[in-house]
Amino acid sequence: MTIDNPKTPTVALGTWAWGDSGKAGDGYFGSALTRVGLEEVVERAHAAGFTLWDTAMVYGMGRSETVLGDVLKRYPRGDYQLSTKFTPQAAGSGADPVADMLEQSLARLGTGYVDLYWIHNPADVQRWTPHLIALLESGKVKHVGVSNHNLREIELANRILGEAGFRVEAVQNHYSLLYRSSENAGILDYCRDQGIPFFAYMVLEQGALTGKYSLENPLPEGSNRAQTYNGMLSRLKPLTDKLDAIGHKHGAQAADVAIAWAIAKGATPIVGVTQPRHIDGLTRAGTIMLSRDDMAELEALADGADVNTRGWWEKEM
Repeated sequence: MTIDNPKTPTVALGTWAWGDSGKAGDGYFGSALTRVGLEEVVERAHAAGFTLWDTAMVYGMGRSETVLGDVLKRYPRGDYQLSTKFTPQAAGSGADPVADMLEQSLARLGTGYVDLYWIHNPADVQRWTPHLIALLESGKVKHVGVSNHNLREIELANRILGEAGFRVEAVQNHYSLLYRSSENAGILDYCRDQGIPFFAYMVLEQGALTGKYSLENPLPEGSNRAQTYNGMLSRLKPLTDKLDAIGHKHGAQAADVAIAWAIAKGATPIVGVTQPRHIDGLTRAGTIMLSRDDMAELEALADGADVNTRGWWEKEM
C-alpha cells in the first residue's frame, strides 16, 4: 500500500551530503559517509517515525539517489516517502526531459513512483511546469512542488497546474534564521493562505548554526561550505551562543533550537542527516516550544550578524 495524500511531516530528512564522493574534503560538505553508517541513520529515522526523505538527481549527480534507494530497500515502500527533483539546468535534449530525468531517478531509487516531485529551479516556469501534469496523471508522481521559485513564479506554476485540475502542493526554499527572504517576500504568507506546505532547506546553514563550529574549530577545509561560512563564524557567535543557551534550558542543543525556530514559523525543515545522533536532535526539536521573546531575540541576533548566506544557485526573492 502506498502513502497517498501524505500528511506534511514536522521535519523532512535531507540527503544532499549523501552525494559527496566519500573522500573527506571532496564534495560540497566534505563528508566521509559509509554504507553502514547511513543504514544506521535510516534505522534510527524509521524507529523515530521520520518518513519523508528528500534528494535530487544533482546531489552528487545521482550518488545521493542511488545510496538512498539502496539503504531504504529493506523497508516496505509504503513505510517511507520519497521526494526528488527535476533540475532544468541539467535537462537532457530528448522530447520530454522532465519525464526522462524522473525515469532515471526512479531507477536509481529503485521505485516505481515518487511521493513528491519538484521543479528544482525556475529556469522557465511556462516551459517546464506543464510537463508535471502527465507525470501526475501517470501515477509515477503523487504530488508536485516548486523549489527556489519566487512568489510570482509560484503563482504562475499554480495557475498552469490549476488549468489541468492540479495545484502546487509544496514550496521548498532556503529559509533560516540567517536567510529569511521567503518570509520577507510574502511567500510564507501565500503558502499559509493557500494551504501549501512550505519546506525550508538549509535551516542550519550547512552546520554553521549548530554551534559546533568556531574560529578554533572551523568547517572542514577544502569543502565548499568552508569557503562560504568560515569567514563569518565570529559574527555568528552571539547567535550560536544564544541558541546554545536556549537549548540548555530545554535539555537540547543549539541545532535543535534553530530547527524549532523554523517549525514555529510554520515551516517544515528539511534537515541533512548523516549520523544517527542527528535523528535524536530532530526528535528533540519537535518538542521545543519557543517563547515570543526567544523568537524575537534570535531574529534580532541573526539580523545583527549581518551576513548574506544566499547560495550561488539562488536569485533574490
